[in-house]
Order: sequence, then structure tokens, then C-alpha cells
Amino acid sequence: MLSIRDPIHGFIRTDALETALIGSRPMQRLRFIHQLGLTFLVFPGAEHSRFSHALGVMHLAGRIYDAVAARSGGRLAVGDEAPARRLVRVAALLHDIGHAPFSHSAEHLFADGLDHEDMTCRLLESDEMRAIFAEHGDGIEPDAVIRILTKRGDAAERLLSQIVTSELDVDKMDYLRRDSLFCGVLYGSYDLERLLETLEVVEDPEDGAWRLGVSHVGVHALEALVMARYYMFTQVYFNVTTKAMELHFDRFLRSVGIEWPGDPEAFLAHDDLSVWSTMRDSDHPHARAIVDRQRFSLAYETREHLSERERDCFKSLIPTIRERFGDEQVMIDNSAKDPHRLKSSRVWVRRWDDSLLPMEQASDFIAQLSRIECFRVYAPREARDEVSSAVEALWRDALQDSADSNSGDS
Repeated sequence: MLSIRDPIHGFIRTDALETALIGSRPMQRLRFIHQLGLTFLVFPGAEHSRFSHALGVMHLAGRIYDAVAARSGGRLAVGDEAPARRLVRVAALLHDIGHAPFSHSAEHLFADGLDHEDMTCRLLESDEMRAIFAEHGDGIEPDAVIRILTKRGDAAERLLSQIVTSELDVDKMDYLRRDSLFCGVLYGSYDLERLLETLEVVEDPEDGAWRLGVSHVGVHALEALVMARYYMFTQVYFNVTTKAMELHFDRFLRSVGIEWPGDPEAFLAHDDLSVWSTMRDSDHPHARAIVDRQRFSLAYETREHLSERERDCFKSLIPTIRERFGDEQVMIDNSAKDPHRLKSSRVWVRRWDDSLLPMEQASDFIAQLSRIECFRVYAPREARDEVSSAVEALWRDALQDSADSNSGDS
């Protein structure tokens, strides 16, 4: 048993299985993976790790399970020793063990077309992890955890999956508060206690599946969660300097042929420390841009919410920009995110008369949210002004041509 003091949740306590898993190599490696990748180069406090986040997610998984089990009409067993509760906590604890160095900054460089979720499953199937479950699992096996993380279980397991990964999942609930605290901002604040009080299990009227929903009195708490996520993306996760660092990082890794191995044992040797050491010892310009903070400067930035027409219009300019200045003289980023994605995942609200409404209909605020879509062009400091003027002219002309074309079509 462990009792761990956490800056977000207070004391987090573990059982024998959780304690053994925390001591495993896949979990201990997360101590050396920054939760926010290269963001610590911009927000000095953002030194927190995937390890601490995993502990917080496990803790919240137990709290959400307790909250919804009490209101599940017998679908979920109540009590600390309920197998489903133990399973969902373990799945939450292990959900990030497959993350690459610097988290999402280089997610796309896995060998064999893998992603961090695939690697998580491979690590769960390793001899080390299977031995821990065999000794301490008391009926819980790695295969059950994999079913939760991949949403491939039976009806009850698919409900547990939603606690770990959905629009109401513990992953978001923890990282918003944790990232906000360590970055020194207030954007990630929301009313966690009210949200927990109003979560419940509902039967989806469209397919009969069990889903996490919210009582009508919890709509504003869920709106606050969505708004916190929106602001954290616009103000922190899509920060203009962080995005430049990520582009340099990607170019360095690609140029020197670094990728994350698909073999779990080989993968465990890679973390932020090993990659940073490689960059520090390299004379590659993109490595020096990060280590010595000689990054490219922002030369042009579109507005934050482009229409689909505007997005396609700017994308059409990218080959021209690269051809004009050379691929090594410009870096282009497209920061895009739906801050809610509620329409596709059917978060249901139980109304006062016991009827169910999709969240986007129950909340006028959420219904009005639009996709974040922004392009940025970076260039060396000495070329910034030239690139800025050229891109601005190209963008202005492209928008005018697009408007004229649409006018002619009508």
C-alpha cells in the first residue's frame, strides 16, 4: 500500500496491484516524460510528468466510479473492492505508458505506423506486466485492461471505458487542472465536485448502450469543463512559441532518422532525458534552435477560427510559400482542434422530466462553439519581415480570388 501526496487531489492511496504496477519499468519511465512535451521551455513551471498525471487519473477514476455506481441502478457494483472499480482504476493508471518522449510532440514517429495507444497495449502484454498481474491481480488480467483502453469489451466494460476515455473522461478532468496549476494559469479551472455530483449512467435512446451522462443541473458544470479545455488549447497547448519548438523538434528527429521502436523492450530505453542528451550533443541547426533557444520567429498568423473555405484556401498556399523561400527557411504549423466534439459522441442530459437530450441541444453555449483552426508561418529572424510581407500578400490575394469565385458561382 502506498499513500502519495498529490498537489491536485491530496492523498492518493493504492492497493497491492496498483503499488506493484507503479513500481514497474513502464510506469517509472513516465517520471521522465514531460506531460506537456516542450511546453516547459515556455512555461517554466510545466515540469510535471506523465507519471503524476497517471496517478491523478487513477484517483479520479475511482471517484467517478463511486459517483456513477451509486446512481447506476445496479449496473455497477458499489464498494472499494468491486472488481469493476479496481479494473477501471488500473486502466486509468496505465493508459499513458506508451507515450513517446516529450509526449505528443513526436507522437507520429513510431515505427510500423503505431501510436502511443498501440504501444500501451504492447507493454501491457509484456512478461513483466503479466507477472505483476498474475501475482497481485486477484482476478484482474492485462487483457481486461486492454479491452477497457481499446473500448472492445462487453456492455459493462464499454461503460468503464468511458470513464477513462470519452468526453467526460478522467484524463481531461485531471490534465486540465494539473496543466493549469503547473503552467501558472487559471484557464483549466472548472467545478469538479459539481460535475461528480451530477454524473450518472443513462441508456442511449439511439442504440441502447450504457453511457455516462449528466443531470440537467450539471449542464453548467460540464460547460465549464468544455470552456476550460477550449482556453487551455488556445492559450497553452497551441502556444505560438511551443508550436515553433515542436516544429524544430520534428525536423531534427526526422533529419537524423530517429523513430520510436515498435519493440516494447527497446521502446523503454527512450525518454525525454535520452532524447535531450542527443539534441544537446548535436550540431544540427534544429537541435540548436531548441537547446540554445535560437528558434525561428513568427512571420505570419491567421485568425483563430478559420472557415472551411479559408482553411482550404491557406492550405493551397503552402506549396507556393515553401517553393518561394525554400523548405528550410519556413516552418508552417496548423493548430486545429474541436474543443468539444460532443455531437459525435452523444453526451446525454437527463432533463427534469426524465427525458434525454443530446448535450449540444441542452446547452446553447456548447452548440455555438466552433472548431479552432489556425495557421502560423515561422522563419529565421533575418528573413521574418520578408516572409511576413509575402505571406500576407499571398493570403490576401487568395481570399479575394476565392470570394470572386464564390460570387461568380452564385
